[in-house]
Amino acid sequence: MGLGVFSGGVEPARYFAERGHAVTVTDLGDEDRLQTSINALRDLPVRLVLGEHREADFTETDLLVVSPAVKDSNSYLELARRRGVALTTEINLVFEQCPAPILGITGSNGKTTTTRLLGDMLQNHDPASLVGGNIGKSVLNEIGSLPSESLAVLELSSFQLHRLTWIGASPHISIVTNLSPNHLDWHATFEAYVTAKRKILEYQTEGDFAILNADDPLLSDWDTHTRGRAIWFGMNIGDRLGAFVKDGVIVYRSNGSEREVVSLADLFVPGSHNVSNALAAVTGAVVANVPIHCIQKAIRGFRGVAHRLEYVTDHDGVRFYNDSACTTPDSSLTALKAFDEPIVLIAGGYDKGIPFDELARECVQSARAVVLIGDTAAELNRAITTVDSGRGPEVVCCSSMEDAVATSQILAHSGDVVLLSPACASYDMFENFEARGSAFKAAVGKLKCSV
Repeated sequence: MGLGVFSGGVEPARYFAERGHAVTVTDLGDEDRLQTSINALRDLPVRLVLGEHREADFTETDLLVVSPAVKDSNSYLELARRRGVALTTEINLVFEQCPAPILGITGSNGKTTTTRLLGDMLQNHDPASLVGGNIGKSVLNEIGSLPSESLAVLELSSFQLHRLTWIGASPHISIVTNLSPNHLDWHATFEAYVTAKRKILEYQTEGDFAILNADDPLLSDWDTHTRGRAIWFGMNIGDRLGAFVKDGVIVYRSNGSEREVVSLADLFVPGSHNVSNALAAVTGAVVANVPIHCIQKAIRGFRGVAHRLEYVTDHDGVRFYNDSACTTPDSSLTALKAFDEPIVLIAGGYDKGIPFDELARECVQSARAVVLIGDTAAELNRAITTVDSGRGPEVVCCSSMEDAVATSQILAHSGDVVLLSPACASYDMFENFEARGSAFKAAVGKLKCSV
């Protein structure tokens, strides 16, 4: 149930089709929208039902693999439950079939960067390690060949964690980067969202590890929600075990001793939030017994993740950054604080039901100008205007990404940063955040060509 524009349904369809099962893929999207995913299934005997769902497909089946985006209240999902159809998800299948330990990373912000960086550390040590999950790469069809002594590193979303309850599973090593409101359009309440995130710890045993952010007050008692061993990371972890910063160096404390790991000067990606991501990755790597030299090599070679504070170009002394993957106000706040230079912010998009009050206050304090796009443009404008005492940023609303970039160029001064950090999902104007980021980069490219 759910093929998806990110090809999320492709790998489970392939997994079962290649094992001789009769597979139906059903999605409300039409063929044009799902073309990339459809093409990935061309070589398989898979039945496609597109543009609709049919009741019989949910009742006359042995197993229903549910897309993460499908809500529990979906009528077809309820129909399958009533008929006693077994339910699973792609990530649940990974947990059930994986022959090696799983290292899982979740959080409201930073989980993709942490996953990529930690994956680099592990693969420097053991090239057989797998990296995937919510970052857009399924490992379902690779885990059969994963050596039992290796690790599978998975980014885990709240949607995926919510349904780990179906199999009662948590990772052997779990990392939680931070917590802030997100996906309230799906979970309805912050409490429900937090409950879903906590599943990453709920089924751990005494031989497992919970790696937690000591700087996040919302995680301060999460060590009581796991039977595993709690390890901490942060700028100040007190006398606890884990990674912290001392005199510009990441240090790891264990069993009464401290050892220097790597200098912060070797970390290329900007912002204090990326220091936190590096601390989380270092902690996970040390717990997974990765040698220090492999950790250092990964830190020194890491240049960030596409669409996450991705440097695009310098145009007439103005640097352009693509942070399209930023889909919450809290992550935009973090991005704004990553720069010391004046910022022209491009924000707005699909409404996920998260308040903009705190982001508006930060915009008034630190942005030279704010350019708004998408469904939330008016709401963001109201929030900024409410805070603005007459000394705040100039606010301009635009109808397209190309207009927004051109307007930002006019508003920016040499030495400024133009930052696409939308604080919202992309679905009002773009297929996904990647398409939004690509549109931003294309628009910036046209500015260069016009000189």
